[in-house]
Amino acid sequence: MLAKYKIYIGTSGWSYPKGEGTWTGFFYPTSKVNELEYYSQFFNTVEINSTFYRPPNPGYVYNWINRVPEKFLFSVKLWQKFTHPKMYEEATGKEAVISKTDVDLFIDSISPLIQAGKLGALLAQFPPSFKNNSNEWKILQAVVNTFGQYKLAIELRHRSWSDDEQTALFLRDNNVAWVHIDEPKFYSSIAADLPLTSDFAYFRFHGRNAEMWWEGNNETRYQYLYSHKEISNLAVKVKEAAKKTKLIFAYFNNHWQGYAPRNAGDMIRALELPFKASSNALFND
Repeated sequence: MLAKYKIYIGTSGWSYPKGEGTWTGFFYPTSKVNELEYYSQFFNTVEINSTFYRPPNPGYVYNWINRVPEKFLFSVKLWQKFTHPKMYEEATGKEAVISKTDVDLFIDSISPLIQAGKLGALLAQFPPSFKNNSNEWKILQAVVNTFGQYKLAIELRHRSWSDDEQTALFLRDNNVAWVHIDEPKFYSSIAADLPLTSDFAYFRFHGRNAEMWWEGNNETRYQYLYSHKEISNLAVKVKEAAKKTKLIFAYFNNHWQGYAPRNAGDMIRALELPFKASSNALFND
């Protein structure tokens, strides 16, 4: 059996209260509950995606810490200003000029996690349009230099990065994890099998809804439930990584109507890890 706390499995975000893809009635009960407290009964980690849109209020972060068990870890997605400058400018109307003040603001916002020993990893997710060229290399290097003191995972999605052996060498030299992603595959997609480049591994499972990937919205794009066979195949990759690294993080982002926690539960069982499942919402039948 794999070590209980070497592998951290959870979902990308825990709060999906509205819209067609809501988790209420699918994962969360219809009665009022504290969602994070409820979620942490089943999983030992979560990936915070709200930090992509703005640095959180440290007071909220303290509250998150107080709602979860001692060994629970939070991974944190970097602010879009660092990785998606065009998106930031469209959303705010401000130029995405990054300064030390921005970095300090972001780190200060998650400092309660750092101080409490509850920071799993930082996730730098770059857009599919982020291609391997001299300008983008400078951005990648800047992110690594700025946040490399923490456990840092880099999600690259364009094939030009996996086509270049220098990418793995750079990440390995800096002990940065190259995120292994599962999502619909297109001509421009990153390679399906990426090398391990750090002493920890980071997986993100987005679903395989190719039909809605470009045409859907933030909910319908992730309307995909992995089958038992697909989970078994993904579990093989996680097991192989566990043999070669000290730590594994794996997050399901197929968040439509609680599909993510269902499949996260499936993954835990596939890895034969201890799992509490008191709700049918966590069984993929």
